[in-house]
Amino acid sequence: MSTPTRDVRPERLLAPRRGFRSLRRHGVSPETRLSLGLGALSTVVALLVVAFYGIMPFTSLMVPLLVGSIFLGPRTLPWFVIYLMVLLTAQVALVGNSGPRIVGPTTVQFTMGLIVLFTSFRRSQLGVGGLRGESMLVDLRDRILTQGGIPALPAGWQVDSAIHSAGGTPFAGDFVVATRVDDPGRPELPGRLELVVVDVSGKGADAGTRALLLSGAFGGLLGATRPDGFLPAANDYMVRQDWDEGFATAVHLSLDLATGRYEVRSAGHPPALHRSAGSGRWGLLDSEGPVLGLIEGADFVAACGVVGPGDSLLLYTDGMVEEPRRDIDLGIDRLLGASEQMLRASVDGAATRLVTALGSPDDDRAMIVVHRS
Repeated sequence: MSTPTRDVRPERLLAPRRGFRSLRRHGVSPETRLSLGLGALSTVVALLVVAFYGIMPFTSLMVPLLVGSIFLGPRTLPWFVIYLMVLLTAQVALVGNSGPRIVGPTTVQFTMGLIVLFTSFRRSQLGVGGLRGESMLVDLRDRILTQGGIPALPAGWQVDSAIHSAGGTPFAGDFVVATRVDDPGRPELPGRLELVVVDVSGKGADAGTRALLLSGAFGGLLGATRPDGFLPAANDYMVRQDWDEGFATAVHLSLDLATGRYEVRSAGHPPALHRSAGSGRWGLLDSEGPVLGLIEGADFVAACGVVGPGDSLLLYTDGMVEEPRRDIDLGIDRLLGASEQMLRASVDGAATRLVTALGSPDDDRAMIVVHRS
């Protein structure tokens, strides 16, 4: 007589695992699971406070409140805060003490809950909050810095750049966009370096949001348009934005890496500087053009020249030469004197040294040094 065997088919063994996967795929989201976990933890904390009153701190619910404000999004956080307030009310009722040891901590916890609740409503305008919102801003900032990176250049050319923001914040109203454009008709030649230095109205974090938007737009225009068409296209883009403070100054350099010929166009920006190694003199590259975003159909006149061996070009923002109660011409003279000394020593790190030594710490500052050896 055979012994009956149990049904141990693989499909039956895998059923619980499949059900769990289906729950994860079609059930609650990770954020909801996190909020449920924090809710369970908060319930345990409240029960411990009631059971061990006098030993457990009465403000223990502040810990899950802080964790929730950091990790939960604006959709889940308000409900979690309300749940904590219900737990706090039940906790006070179960303890049955209305003395100052209970009233004070309870008032503080309710106040902190209202603050977190108000913050969650403000975050709902963005749709993300906590660490996710901060990581998005960090990613956008890194993209600005990446677009401001100088592309690889042929032998004999060197570009040094530095940007410092007002107050030392990681966001600034000054930014740099650079790209290298090859000539399709002459692929054997090194092509052109297209570089633009922009100063957005405002400073520091106040101008950072507009700088984030403009850096992406200008990065798409730079290299995709002819050298004489970049500033007009950038101006038309800013006019269409119709911002209350929607203006910016800019200086655009288009440099032929084979011959050294360049065109500099300015939009209400301080003049670029050209140092000739042969004479040792500095020249101001005055080019005419209005501030970006104010006048439709504006024209921008170029200042042309040639960067010879040993020559240098300087492009900068007004934070390097403008200070309260000081004329901008005096600031440019001071920049020329400091540049003469620092460029004689070494071009490496010259932009950083100039930004550190000159300019106003209360304004954004950007400096670009282009040198041909």
